Amino acid sequence: MLKEFKEFIQRGNMIDLAVGIVIGAAFTAIVNSLVKDIIMPPLGLLLSGVDFSNLFILLRQGTPAGPYANLADAQAAAAVTINIGLFINAIISFLIVSLAVFFVVKAINRLQRKEEAKPAVPTTKECPFCFTEIPIKAQRCPHCTSQLG
Repeated sequence: MLKEFKEFIQRGNMIDLAVGIVIGAAFTAIVNSLVKDIIMPPLGLLLSGVDFSNLFILLRQGTPAGPYANLADAQAAAAVTINIGLFINAIISFLIVSLAVFFVVKAINRLQRKEEAKPAVPTTKECPFCFTEIPIKAQRCPHCTSQLG
């Protein structure tokens, strides 16, 4: 059983999958930082100084009772909240990741189309006398014995 597990782990596609997951996690961290630290502050500034990470709806007071200045205070008081701002950040992160994946897939498709578009080298030709297909290097048609020029 250990031998089978070792063979399973050493397959090339398992290693590719592991590398993909690690790179995906690193990319997600970069995108989350881009949204939280680069995109949302100017967007909040344009919308009259709204801090999206602290945008929430209070459903039930915690102890001590509110009002709460930010989401961290509400969570520390064990208040029940709907975290709209965090959800908006997650949506923007998702859109950025989706856009990046779209561009990668588009580039891969373009490369595949270029490989398919290369014209194939012909290996046969048509005899001008009997119209049968013959090898391109033939000097005489094997069907009608005509001399090919």
